[in-house]
Amino acid sequence: MQDEPVRVPEALAGILADAAALGFEMSCENRTGAMLATLAASKPAGRILELGTGAGAGAAWLLDGMSADARLISVEIDPRVQAVAVARLGADPRVSFESADVDGWLTDYDGEPFDLAFVDCLPGKFHRLDDVLALLRPGGLYVGDDLLPQPTWPAEHQERVDGFLDRLPRVAGLRATAMAWGSGLVVGARI
Repeated sequence: MQDEPVRVPEALAGILADAAALGFEMSCENRTGAMLATLAASKPAGRILELGTGAGAGAAWLLDGMSADARLISVEIDPRVQAVAVARLGADPRVSFESADVDGWLTDYDGEPFDLAFVDCLPGKFHRLDDVLALLRPGGLYVGDDLLPQPTWPAEHQERVDGFLDRLPRVAGLRATAMAWGSGLVVGARI
C-alpha cells in the first residue's frame, strides 16, 4: 500500500519553504496532514481547533479538508513562525489565527465547543488534556501527533511521551487509538 498522499494543499510548498528559511523543523508531515484533511472533511460546518499552528502546514491540511462553512481557530505562541501561516493562509475566511500561549488560551476560552481538535504542542497533550476534551462536543475528534521519536526532541521528551501513551487508555471521556504511523498519532473521540 502506498500511503503517501496523492493530493496536497496548494499552499503547502510555500509554507514548507518559508518554514525552512526560518529554521523551523517541526511542520506537520504529509501522512499526518492527509489524515487531518480526511477527519476535517468528516465534520461539515464543523468548528475545528488547532493548538500549535507552527508555520501552518497542519492548518493547510485542515483547510483542505474543511467544508466552505466550517471554521478553524489556530493558536500559536511564536508570532514569528505563525506569521508564515498568516501570510500563506490568512486570506481564507474560514480560519482565524490567534497569537497566544496555549495554556493561557485554554484558561481564557469561553466560546462554542469544537468538533475536532488537532493538538501539536505540549499543552493539550502532555498536560491539560482534560481541558481540551472539555472543549469538544460529544463525538468530537481529538488528534495528537509527534509521538514517535523525532530529531527535534529534547532529551527528556521521550519520558513525557511514554507517560502520555501509558495514561491514554485511562482518560475519562476519551476513546482513543495510538498509531505508530506517520509521526506517531493518537486519534480519539470524546464520549
